[in-house]
Amino acid sequence: MEIQKIDLNSPNYPKLLKQIYDPPEQLYVWGDLRTEENYPLAVVGTRKISSYGKQVTVDLTRNLAKAGLTIISGLALGVDGLAHQSCLDVGGRTIAVLGSGLNRIYPALHQKLAERIARSGGAVISEYEPDQGPAKWTFPLRNRIVAGMSLGTLVIEAPEGSGALITASCSLELGREVFAVPGNIYQQNSFGNNQLIKTGAKVVTNARDVLDAFNLELATDKKNIKAANEEEKIILAILATEPLSIDEIIKQSKSEASIISSTLVMMEMMGKVKHLGGGLYQRAN
Repeated sequence: MEIQKIDLNSPNYPKLLKQIYDPPEQLYVWGDLRTEENYPLAVVGTRKISSYGKQVTVDLTRNLAKAGLTIISGLALGVDGLAHQSCLDVGGRTIAVLGSGLNRIYPALHQKLAERIARSGGAVISEYEPDQGPAKWTFPLRNRIVAGMSLGTLVIEAPEGSGALITASCSLELGREVFAVPGNIYQQNSFGNNQLIKTGAKVVTNARDVLDAFNLELATDKKNIKAANEEEKIILAILATEPLSIDEIIKQSKSEASIISSTLVMMEMMGKVKHLGGGLYQRAN
């Protein structure tokens, strides 16, 4: 499959990724990379996944993908690879971010998975030259891209020192959501998750917990994403000419206050609107 090279000025460079303090100057892409995704969520965890982790990853990822979320992960063994596979199994969209070049898929075991992602309408991406091999330093840098492209990070299983915790830390630094699945307090794989929960991560025991944070409903199709996108279009139209207060936006939209409020929060995170303070909002561009 042909490799496409894009830079910060390319029309399909991810808008959320541009917002981080050190966005990649260039990205190499297999497949379809878009400037905006439908509620992109990072799903990450340990390579040494337990049977509990496998069950949780499949269940949560399938339901989140069915609801229309874009699943982003790192193509690694364990949680990452299973998240990509589970998303594809229900016809969802997923993006894999590599810690190596696109001609050096790592792990090699996931070569066919990478091809399946790209051919399914998703994307496999890397900031590294196509022939760059994996190295210890490439993966922490990769994790900042996974977090940077996502509205939030869901940690399935993460022992102490796990790369998944780096991704979660990046999300926190960006002011984005961090979700964690609670685990057995006696299991090493649960240490990182339980620590995240102690420090304020949102507890996730089913897909609805994630969807509630994004003001979406659990569904087997993408109607809820479309409805949310319609609310965004209405708000952007209302803000077409001048900044307005949230009360005026609610009045003109004829929608419920809770829906407009949560939609504005998500739009601000995605860089579509700016909060000027005092309840005033304007279009970002």
